[in-house]
Amino acid sequence: MGEASFADKVTELLERTEYRRCEAAEDIEAIYRLRYRAYRVHGFIEESSAQTVTDDLDDAPNCYRFGVFIDGELASTVRIHHVTKDQPYGPIMKTFPDVIGPRLQRGESFINPTLFAGEPHYRSPFRALPYLTLRLGLVASVHFDATSCIGVVRQEHTAFYRRVFGAVQVGEPRAYPPFSVPVMLYDANCAINRETVLKRFPFFKSTAVEQRMLFAKPAKGELAPLTILPTAKYYNQAA
Repeated sequence: MGEASFADKVTELLERTEYRRCEAAEDIEAIYRLRYRAYRVHGFIEESSAQTVTDDLDDAPNCYRFGVFIDGELASTVRIHHVTKDQPYGPIMKTFPDVIGPRLQRGESFINPTLFAGEPHYRSPFRALPYLTLRLGLVASVHFDATSCIGVVRQEHTAFYRRVFGAVQVGEPRAYPPFSVPVMLYDANCAINRETVLKRFPFFKSTAVEQRMLFAKPAKGELAPLTILPTAKYYNQAA
């Protein structure tokens, strides 16, 4: 399948996709359990009676937890931290603080997507699932005008991040508990890569309205939107 044809397929699937920022207890429990199912299938974590995967960073003030729903069913999840000098919380600061800390002090900021997990029974033709899910990182990078999208990546996923996002490896592999495999730091500089990525994969585009619905913190007493529809197909008209 050619790149243009694949982009069309992803765009079609986007029509059946909804994003949900998970803040209600029921939604949070669902994505924690999805993480566990996905990581246990691949043997990345030990068996747990709680059958959930979570840590203290899920409650950080710069954390956004998302569920991705296809045809109304939870298909995948990803967690995103907007890491800044004022809010230096994220997996990259636990695993690579010596690399990232000095850059934060220089005024750089980062979108740090982690804990991407897909429902194990979603197989082909859902090859597009990583694109639909990690699209949220691109949307966040635009909304927050970040320096880079940067992630802790397992060895088997590095080719995907290089090919799709133009990411480059920074530093050597390091341990990332509770996972049983080491991770590498991969950095996709927004100024260098973003326009190329958006041109190759137009389904990554988003309107300012979608960006605000996904990432703007609600005012006190207000609730975040329950579900957000992707706006890539409306980009040319609404941007």
